[in-house]
Amino acid sequence: MNSLDEAGQVQAAPPLAATRSRSRIFLVVGLFVAFVLAGFVSGYASSSPDGLEKVAEEKGFLDQAEHHSFADWPLADYAVSGIDNERLAGGVAGIIGVSIAFVVGGVLVLGVVRLRPRASERRPPLADGQGTGGGAGTAPAA
Repeated sequence: MNSLDEAGQVQAAPPLAATRSRSRIFLVVGLFVAFVLAGFVSGYASSSPDGLEKVAEEKGFLDQAEHHSFADWPLADYAVSGIDNERLAGGVAGIIGVSIAFVVGGVLVLGVVRLRPRASERRPPLADGQGTGGGAGTAPAA
């Protein structure tokens, strides 16, 4: 994509390889930061009850709470079951969560990119500016 510089001259877009390289660096750095936050910094989060538990405790209905159907799953309560160290269990759960979110997001992005037509597949507009031509129900050009 071209842009205008300060003098009003058209500047060429950066090469595709440079753009991909910057995108890859951004992705790797962002993923690294997410892993550090989820794996290490989350271990220092407050162990106090969250807002819902605190209100339930203050109002006196905390003892009426029941376990949900996912309570026995390996990642229940923001920790990996079977790891005795609470900080380590929470960090591993955070890393697993970031990994799952990255994979799901990556699959969605790749799906959208694959569905988007490439520039080489797009048809140029007709000379009269009416549509892209060649669609269903159109007559061939004479």
